[in-house]
Amino acid sequence: MNTDNILAITQIILAVLLTASILLQARGSGLGSAFGGEGNVYRTKRGVEKRLFQATIVFAILFFGVSLTNALV
Repeated sequence: MNTDNILAITQIILAVLLTASILLQARGSGLGSAFGGEGNVYRTKRGVEKRLFQATIVFAILFFGVSLTNALV
C-alpha cells in the first residue's frame, strides 16, 4: 500500500467517526426549544456528553490535517 491509499482510508474513517459524533450530539437538541420547550439558555456539558464534544473536536482537527496532507501529497 502506498501513502495515497493510507491517507484516503484514514480520511474515510475519520469522516465516518466525525459524522457519527456530530449526529450523536444533535440527538439532544430538537425543535422543542424553538417553541419554548426548554428554558435552559445555558447549561454545562458533563460526563459522556463532554467527552463526546471533545472527541468531535479531535476528530475534526485530525480530519482537517489528513485532508490537507492528502491534498499536498
